[in-house]
Amino acid sequence: MADVVLENVTKKFGNHTALDNVSLTIPNGSFVVLLGPTGAGKTTTLRMVSGLDRPDSGNIYFGGHSVEGHSPAQRNVAMVFQQYSLYPHLTVRQNLEFPLKSPLLKTPRDAIDRKVNAIAEVLQISHKLDNMATALSGGEMQRVSIGRALVRTPQIYLMDEPLSSLDAKLRADLRVELKNIQAKSGATLLYVTHDQIEAMTMATHIGVLHEGRLVQFGAPREVYEHPVSIYAATKLGQPRINIIPADTFPGAPSRAAHIGLRPEHITQGSGQEALVRRVEHLGDQTRLHLSFKKNDLITVTDAHTRLKSGDTVKIQPDKPLYFDAAGMRLA
Repeated sequence: MADVVLENVTKKFGNHTALDNVSLTIPNGSFVVLLGPTGAGKTTTLRMVSGLDRPDSGNIYFGGHSVEGHSPAQRNVAMVFQQYSLYPHLTVRQNLEFPLKSPLLKTPRDAIDRKVNAIAEVLQISHKLDNMATALSGGEMQRVSIGRALVRTPQIYLMDEPLSSLDAKLRADLRVELKNIQAKSGATLLYVTHDQIEAMTMATHIGVLHEGRLVQFGAPREVYEHPVSIYAATKLGQPRINIIPADTFPGAPSRAAHIGLRPEHITQGSGQEALVRRVEHLGDQTRLHLSFKKNDLITVTDAHTRLKSGDTVKIQPDKPLYFDAAGMRLA
């Protein structure tokens, strides 16, 4: 495995620019998550790295060597897409074995069995190994699709929203398992999602994409605490960051047009009065929906708070972020 580098990659489909001069380094052994809404360029980036599509300009390097013109097989990548793709005439075991039975790999039979059984256990499909692929549910098919990639040892794993078709519990379980597998194996993984929880919990690096441009790249905590723009700030955090006019609280820099306040950065007990509009009890925390100087704010408070709709609470900002009129972060 080695670093994968995109250098000034641009891709157009007709008049639409899907990727606009994107430069990105995926470090060896990293778990890189591309985050952004539909149309941001996430899947196109994945297809550029895989070799399924070719850039109109720029280049891609694996381990310092250009892979221009190389097929996915020549690049030695393993791919999992949102829509599972299995061989319907084969059993689950045969589908999982298939990548390992390539004549190029020359994998011994006992090694194939060990690998398939281990991956099947992780993905909770051991009891389905002898079933035909057509007898599986949609979620089970996707787990087999993920497993077929995980049995291999490619240059890089490429995953396009592979957990989106799974139920909430299995999705949470597989987030943990995918991260554990990646960390233990030292695999390099490029993962596409619009789910910020997946990004925050699994990634070593997050790339925030907007209309084909890479607007920020860094560790999850760095992107969360030091977003370069309002757009980047809104891609991480649940509940979302509060964006309000800069004059809502005193002390804003002269060029500031907006204040960004994470819910946990609104302190209570002193400051100015806000009206409690709604209280959401979520077990481990409680969210307060506030009205303050004609602005709607969301903050978090003690899980056992006695506050209720119609009450007032004093608030003040802590660690505010300031943005200019164009939405860019002020230092």
